[in-house]
Amino acid sequence: MLLRIPSTSRRLALIGLACLGTQSVLVPQSIGNAKEQSVLEQAEDASGETYSLKHSLQPGQTLRYEVTHVAKTKTRINGSEEIANVHTKSNRAWTVAEANDSEMTFDHSIESVAMTQQNGDADEVQWDSTTGEEPPKIFSVVASQIGTPLATVTINKQGQEVRREDHAGSKSSLGMGTLALALPEKPVKIGESWAVPTEIKARTEDGFVKQIKIRQLYTLKKVKAGVATLSVKSETLTPIEEESLRAQVIQQLSNGTLRFDVDNGYLLSKELIWDESVVGFQGPGSMMEYRAKMTEELLPADSSTTVASKKKSQR
Repeated sequence: MLLRIPSTSRRLALIGLACLGTQSVLVPQSIGNAKEQSVLEQAEDASGETYSLKHSLQPGQTLRYEVTHVAKTKTRINGSEEIANVHTKSNRAWTVAEANDSEMTFDHSIESVAMTQQNGDADEVQWDSTTGEEPPKIFSVVASQIGTPLATVTINKQGQEVRREDHAGSKSSLGMGTLALALPEKPVKIGESWAVPTEIKARTEDGFVKQIKIRQLYTLKKVKAGVATLSVKSETLTPIEEESLRAQVIQQLSNGTLRFDVDNGYLLSKELIWDESVVGFQGPGSMMEYRAKMTEELLPADSSTTVASKKKSQR
């Protein structure tokens, strides 16, 4: 029986590309569509103060982030079990070329990456771009993208894409979020939410591709010392009856916490968590468990990373 989700090695490769990816930025819906407010948040926001969340990049500015992704996938089919592990750490950069009162243009690039993966009983495969060693074949696509712009992107203050020129990279997000944080058009209070609609693709048991509608629900949890803390939670809007579809979808959902610098207008950190299980995704004797964590942290402004050139990595 054919597995209806990508093979483990291909899935791990996709995860690696998503960590480096050039994901599209989605348009937020009206914040009036959803609200969350606990008793504690009501007490903290008794003044009714609102906060304007806007991207604000400056010409010549470079924002560098360290992105770490750790994932473990366990599949069991008719008593046969396979475990796959992946660990990826990369440094990515936004280099701002132009900016005005309404739009910002930047190059998105990957400066370095260290990847480790193991599939079942196979030997562990490792590669670090900063060593200058030739990458294993499974990492060759990633290696070819290091040190060169993956995309030139123009966004507005809400993080919506205005223009985009792709140079390389994967557009798959695999639940890791969009390239730029989607922000609401209007000022928001503590506890208010805004939704970002999107669609993901999954293959049915009879081989057809089905579009699954989801939305990312962002909620402003608190603002302290100029830093906004937001939660994000994916909600599936399309009913899913086949467990084989659910096994594909769970890896593409986002749930976690983000921190945004309100005064300076850029993301400070992101943490996303996956802890999912699907029973019967390939018959009654099958099960899949997916446990993963992704963190993204802004590096100090004066930090620099070693960029392994394409020539060096391919020697």
